[in-house]
Amino acid sequence: MIKHYIEEANFQDTGFSYTLSLISGKYKMVILYCLMEYETVRFNELRRYLKNISDKTLSANLKELEADRLIVRKEYPQIPPKVEYSLSERGKSLMVVLDQLCVWGEKNKE
Repeated sequence: MIKHYIEEANFQDTGFSYTLSLISGKYKMVILYCLMEYETVRFNELRRYLKNISDKTLSANLKELEADRLIVRKEYPQIPPKVEYSLSERGKSLMVVLDQLCVWGEKNKE
């Protein structure tokens, strides 16, 4: 199927390329999977789950995922500020794909 996409159109115009652009990078898939597992998560909780990620990198990844409408950011007007992240419906639909990557990995890891 991928070969078909490459032969028929410019690779950049394929759905495969688009999907990769949404989840590319070291942390995006891990963030999405974390939100699937824990549903609603605050910034500091995500940072603890991801361990070696800087605040700047986490913040940038969350902004990109929000801009791509894969996650929802909910801000509460209180002091200290409280912000929670969760998967959007669009993000939940992508989890089917990511889950299959996990299944494949479990079956094929050496």
